[in-house]
Amino acid sequence: MGLIQAAMGAASGALADSWRDFFSCESIPADVLITKGSKSKNNARSSNNKGNDNIISNGSIIAVADGQCMIIVDQGKVVELCADPGEFVWDASSEPSIFYGNLGESILATFKQIGKRIAFGGDTGKDQRVYFINTKEIPGNKYGTANPVPFRVVDKNIGLDVDIQIRCHGEYSYKITDPILFYTNVAGNVTSEYRRDEIDSQLKSELMTALQPTFAKISEMGIRYSALPGHTTEISDVLNDQLSKKWAELRGIQIVSFGVSSVSASEEDEQMIKNLQKQAVYKDPTMGAAAITGAQAEAMVAAAKNQNAGPMMAFAGMNMAQQAGGANAAQLFQMGAAQAAPAPAPAAAPAAGSWTCSCGTVNTGKFCSNCGTPKPADESWTCSCGSVNTGRFCSNCGQPRP
Repeated sequence: MGLIQAAMGAASGALADSWRDFFSCESIPADVLITKGSKSKNNARSSNNKGNDNIISNGSIIAVADGQCMIIVDQGKVVELCADPGEFVWDASSEPSIFYGNLGESILATFKQIGKRIAFGGDTGKDQRVYFINTKEIPGNKYGTANPVPFRVVDKNIGLDVDIQIRCHGEYSYKITDPILFYTNVAGNVTSEYRRDEIDSQLKSELMTALQPTFAKISEMGIRYSALPGHTTEISDVLNDQLSKKWAELRGIQIVSFGVSSVSASEEDEQMIKNLQKQAVYKDPTMGAAAITGAQAEAMVAAAKNQNAGPMMAFAGMNMAQQAGGANAAQLFQMGAAQAAPAPAPAAAPAAGSWTCSCGTVNTGKFCSNCGTPKPADESWTCSCGSVNTGRFCSNCGQPRP
């Protein structure tokens, strides 16, 4: 009795699954990463309403829309992938259909399939699924530094190189770039759909861990922490480089954009940087002189208003402080003017064959252009040994002048 029931179930099931199926997926919401495809059975005129949901007949059609990637999983293994929008026909299924291909061969394959199902008590003995993967950009992923993140501040203009603590928050977006990796290593054989909230906390934790080396590389580019919102592209590139092994190579996802809503340092660090920048201005003597002049002007105003000690005593104290300082504004202004003055041009080299007259005029002709004195005769002579002499004997070998 059980064998007859299995045979009847196998025959009815094989005939019900021999209809060609049509799979489609509406627009996938932003919070859904993977959804399982289902057969279109809602049409009242359709007779294809008794087939197994996990059986895909040969010749079935799968419609793929923009922003989607379709994969077919046969017995737990991905056997087909399509990311091009349009109509996909699967003609490599192990489940025959009498409505696709050669009719005689399809009928013979159907009877063979009935025989196989009898061995499984009338069941199919196989599992075939269609999954649609969301390949659009997934925006709106918020992040925030619960604890301060180290950031290196480098200012080559003033020779500043110091580590501070900053806080930042904003949003980032990512997308699935390798659907097979994401399915096999993350989502797996889901029954209905895989939502983003199942992985968001893990991604956020790894992102916050990668922020510290990312900010270190950003600071090496000379970008200040206050300018981070204007360099989100560079941050995205560095983050993808830092997270490539965990995200791209393991899960098949990649950061598309990284937004910084606000970034701030502690009040102590901000005040320290401002003080160092103000002090670095005084490396210019002129700026230092201007600061001293301004301070002296304020001191003079304050001394004139001092009624307790008397203006003369206040001015005397101000002069003593100026003398104890070791420098005054006039000296600093002179130093600044000397540094700003152009360097003197190098003296021109004397022309070849020129001679200097006794009156000081440099000439090149036979007579002085100023006083008319003739050019002195050249009394030098060259010895046979090669030495040039002016006396009566050679200074090298002692031979007399010819």
